[in-house]
Amino acid sequence: MWTDLQQPATGSYRQLVWRRFRANRRGVIGLAAIVLLLGVAFFAPLIAADQPIVCRYEGKLYFPAIVKTVREIPFAGWVIPGGSPFGKAGFDAKAELSDDAFAVWPLVPYGPLEITEDALEPPSRQHWLGTDGSGRDLTARMVHGAVVSVKVGFISMGIAALIGMTVGAVAGYLGGWTDAVLSRLIEVVVCFPSFFLILAVMVWLEPSIVNVMVVIGLTRWTGIARFTRGEFMRLKRLDFAVAARALGAGSVRIMVRHLLPNALAPVLVTVTFGIAHAILLEAGLSWLGFGVQPPDPSWGNVLRSAYTNLRVAPHMVYPPCVAIFLAVLVYNLVGDALRDAVDPRMFGRRR
Repeated sequence: MWTDLQQPATGSYRQLVWRRFRANRRGVIGLAAIVLLLGVAFFAPLIAADQPIVCRYEGKLYFPAIVKTVREIPFAGWVIPGGSPFGKAGFDAKAELSDDAFAVWPLVPYGPLEITEDALEPPSRQHWLGTDGSGRDLTARMVHGAVVSVKVGFISMGIAALIGMTVGAVAGYLGGWTDAVLSRLIEVVVCFPSFFLILAVMVWLEPSIVNVMVVIGLTRWTGIARFTRGEFMRLKRLDFAVAARALGAGSVRIMVRHLLPNALAPVLVTVTFGIAHAILLEAGLSWLGFGVQPPDPSWGNVLRSAYTNLRVAPHMVYPPCVAIFLAVLVYNLVGDALRDAVDPRMFGRRR
């Protein structure tokens, strides 16, 4: 009797991959955790903020946290105004709103940069994860630190995927001296330890999240390029590619329309593992002072602050350590499940 994993290999390739992925329980759990992490990052202003979700101020109804969340969408800030007066710098919503004013506050009513009088306070009902040396709420900083991790992981690997797929596709399809030159370039970049190469580059750049994303993307493309090159070398000899060439299709059209969609599966596996590695790299760079700079929150500089106050506030160490570990773990779980799902040797195999 066939289970979902044991069904015959029928249906399209995407259906077969999705069927096998769903049969991997750890992969599904990892995917659900990634969706949760993305949700926390996107809705961070609604989860932890020093501005209300909705309130009445001077007789008018405002939605400051909602407006701030929507404005985080690319190009949305050009269309949606900042929500005056809450969008003005220096406006203290907690001081301006009276106690009897109508206001619905986020689950964590503290901003990541908001300084309170409770410095180095242990976890409590008021501060779930405690506070740091400046009195900033650790829960709020961890929630907004997830935004940095998501941005670094996806944008840096997006840059790496764009470079790697371009280099690998050209090398694998054209072959000859082009393949030889590009393959030597890949080998030269692979020879350098990525973390030390990134450190060497970051020494000459201003520490910022943008520079971190760009540098990681420019140094993590080699694995994607090698997978893409191998897939293009295999696919260009198959009948559908030969037929497209015989019908007069140009090289660019064949590469983009016919070969690239069929080479994406192993590339996505590499990208998934790369996101986990990018999160670790960002945390390491922020720990060393080359990444996101305080007071802006990231899991790496929160961990650095925790290490500084380790003897007097050991509670600060656990949240960033657990967050980094779980984020890397779930991406690796999804990568492992996806790697098994795209392996054609597994289709139709019994338990």
